[in-house]
Amino acid sequence: MSPRMYAGQVNAPEFPAGLEWMNTETPLTMADLRGKVVVLDFWTYC
Repeated sequence: MSPRMYAGQVNAPEFPAGLEWMNTETPLTMADLRGKVVVLDFWTYC
């Protein structure tokens, strides 16, 4: 599958440096996640 297969497709930006990661030994990169299913869980303290 070509990365330009769908009109309007935009690649996700790389994670910013200095993020605090949980449940992983090393920071993740977009290259680490390529081809994998990723579940995003957005939460905040209010």
